Amino acid sequence: MQSAKSFEPLPGTENVIIKSRAGTHKVRRVLGIDPGLASTGFGIVDYKDGRYRMVSYGVIETVAHTPHSERLLAIYNRLCSVIDEFKPDEAGMETLYFARNTSSAMGVAEARGVVTLCLAQYAIRLGEYTPNQIKQAVTGTAAACKELVEKYVKILLALETEPKPDHAADALAGAITHLHYSSVF
Repeated sequence: MQSAKSFEPLPGTENVIIKSRAGTHKVRRVLGIDPGLASTGFGIVDYKDGRYRMVSYGVIETVAHTPHSERLLAIYNRLCSVIDEFKPDEAGMETLYFARNTSSAMGVAEARGVVTLCLAQYAIRLGEYTPNQIKQAVTGTAAACKELVEKYVKILLALETEPKPDHAADALAGAITHLHYSSVF
């Protein structure tokens, strides 16, 4: 798990009302999720006064030869830990996209179900976005390639390097997208 090095608000202060010349604004903390059975990416992004700040990101990995139910339980338990630690108010996740590999789509669908259940138990509002919406929100074009999305995530969050692995970068893109489309969510 990666954490911001120069994050000014302390963990647990995400509900603090901040006064500025523009008025009173609440820091919005969003959990982005990139669900998958083998690797579920997560990213925590704060937003205030038109600025994004990466708080943390990482992946929840499960081992292929572990019983299926234990893999889903591991995703659930680790995501609960992430929520308990960072206390997001909202979440953003990509809608399920079926390409050619329908067998892996089943595992992604099950991981999405676990993630959705976890968020519902914590009463965290979830916004779901198509792959094209995510590309559009992050890069300005729905035709962007994965590498361009990762570069823009780095730029928007003022990171020194592109976040790795790619599931974590996708999760951060999901959080940015949620903030982009949900100004009055």
